[in-house]
Amino acid sequence: MPRFPDHLLGDGPTNPFPGIRVLERRLGREIPHRLGSNEGLDMPHDALRRHFGDAMVEHVYCYGDAEALGIRQRLADQQGLPLEAMLVDAGADSLIALALRTVATAGCSVVGTSGTYPTFGYFARGQGCRLVEVAYDEGPGRLAPDLEALLGAARRHDARLVYLANPDNPSGHLHDDDAIRQLRAELPDDCWLLLDEAYHDFREDADGPFSREVLPGVIRLRTLSKAHGLAGLRVGYAIAEPETLAMMMKVRIHYAVSTLSQAAAEVVLDHPRESRAHVAAVLERRQRLADHLRGLGAEVLPSATNFIAIRLPDADLAERINRELLEAGRLIARPANPGLGHVLRITAVEDALVPGRLAILEEALASR
Repeated sequence: MPRFPDHLLGDGPTNPFPGIRVLERRLGREIPHRLGSNEGLDMPHDALRRHFGDAMVEHVYCYGDAEALGIRQRLADQQGLPLEAMLVDAGADSLIALALRTVATAGCSVVGTSGTYPTFGYFARGQGCRLVEVAYDEGPGRLAPDLEALLGAARRHDARLVYLANPDNPSGHLHDDDAIRQLRAELPDDCWLLLDEAYHDFREDADGPFSREVLPGVIRLRTLSKAHGLAGLRVGYAIAEPETLAMMMKVRIHYAVSTLSQAAAEVVLDHPRESRAHVAAVLERRQRLADHLRGLGAEVLPSATNFIAIRLPDADLAERINRELLEAGRLIARPANPGLGHVLRITAVEDALVPGRLAILEEALASR
């Protein structure tokens, strides 16, 4: 079993402010009079009401439900996930930081892929961890996190945690379920697997049985930013064994997800057909965008996300295209890591398919 830091073993620390919603559930009754909380309950919010309306303002007075029960109940009903195996926090980024804060200590080794989602490395260094990175597995039609290399690095460096984005950002690659299970099985028993599934909803098998598994020694992260369109409100969730989530709750910010964010998430989750229609539209646009650029000679990598990745012959060409597009007011993504400097990432939004929008890229491809 992967280990937790010594300072989290035992009874504490305990959240000193569980909040009124948690307290009501513990008591089994409503508390109608909030006379002891330092919230702006008497604030008239005239300016906010004029700008946003009364309905929105009603969600800003009070601290949010520290357990985000409404969101978890909806996810449990819709995805078949155990209620006790989910923890809601302020987006996948916050969950990455929370996972590291829960299992890692200053000086311990953590392993990731050089050039993958860089927020993991950012938080790992901020936690004082020793970050060990391995190169991508790159070949014809393939740019993927190298599972064998991650496994080898974890063993050599006595790693506390291995980070894997699956589907990957920025390559879009998806490792199949058996590969993930095998990686977990072959990692050292005391090493955690942090599985970032921010793009999970765009997998063709997103509703498959693997999506509902609670894997020992694994912390899975998902988000409502992409498929549910709530990036600005910051809502994500972790899936892990209840004992692991209990440890995460020891070091979690009490009210990380606002009342407004929770209310909006509940509304969106109450209308799953809208999210499913959005995902279907994204996949259709992704295919059109990929076909269009392949027709111009681009190498478009396989993607299980809401974007496509293009691999160009060299970093200089990718840098020039990216710079000229930005100067023209068109923001795409080029990974900052030098090892992926020849890759460009384009989100499958309708704006990317407007004729002429990517003319600079199209002309560069045509002139090769």
